[in-house]
Amino acid sequence: MYRWWREAALLVGLAMGMTGSVFAQNLPAQPPPAQHPFIDEDDVTPVAPPSPPAPKRKKTPVFEHDPDLDASDQLAPSQIDTTMPGAVAMPSGGSHSRAAARRTDSMLEPGALARPAHAAKAHVVACSGLFGPDSSHAKLAAAFRAKNVGFTQVDSSSGTKVMATVLFAKDPKERLEVWWSNPASRRTTHLIVINGQSDWIAPGELHLGLTLAELEEQNGKPFKLSGFDKNNVATLTDWSGGQLSAPAGGCKVGISLRADPKAASAATNLSADRVYSSNDAALRAVNPTVSEILIAY
Repeated sequence: MYRWWREAALLVGLAMGMTGSVFAQNLPAQPPPAQHPFIDEDDVTPVAPPSPPAPKRKKTPVFEHDPDLDASDQLAPSQIDTTMPGAVAMPSGGSHSRAAARRTDSMLEPGALARPAHAAKAHVVACSGLFGPDSSHAKLAAAFRAKNVGFTQVDSSSGTKVMATVLFAKDPKERLEVWWSNPASRRTTHLIVINGQSDWIAPGELHLGLTLAELEEQNGKPFKLSGFDKNNVATLTDWSGGQLSAPAGGCKVGISLRADPKAASAATNLSADRVYSSNDAALRAVNPTVSEILIAY
């Protein structure tokens, strides 16, 4: 009897096990667990910031006509020769004159700065370039600005008035006269005049205020000049073949000298009708200095 119950329990257990297995097999399959999304920085391509806009190109300024010039005298920038004429070589001689002291070709200590030459100030006249024989009022106005260049009457040696171009008329130290062979068109250089208090430098390093001794040094030899007129002014008559007699460029340079006011009475003894040598003792005694320079073509 006991054995029968044990076998019956075993059969019931087997039946229940089989039923659970079949039930488990009929259950729907479970989906895999959802993965948590993430971004791998190594797989991300960085986005470049936007490029800045290209700078706008400036337009080339258009040449504007100067209202102070006639239409025939207008020059575009491409027509202007801005190269300043170079200074004429200094004649050989001693090194103690004021002219020699202004030269910048002396030896300098290492690292020292050279002083600017006169050409840097644009106060040098040479027989070429802007002051050459083929210059014009228009070229000077373009180089020195129209407001600094006028066309007006100036005094001549005969006491009459002539029309000439005047640079920096309001500044005595920068003033310069340029006379034209054709005043109507203001072209073709005839005469350049340095006088008054002007600090312009002429060919041969000539400038106002030079003494007879300094002139002889730059000319390389004595020269000839007339005696003094009623205004105590003597005039060059001949450079006597010296270095100032033939400047580069084909121009001619003349000078006038005024006697020292303290020696005015002695100057009257040197007649304007006679010619004297620059090394004449009587002439040296009145200590004349250059009062006017003329550059002629």
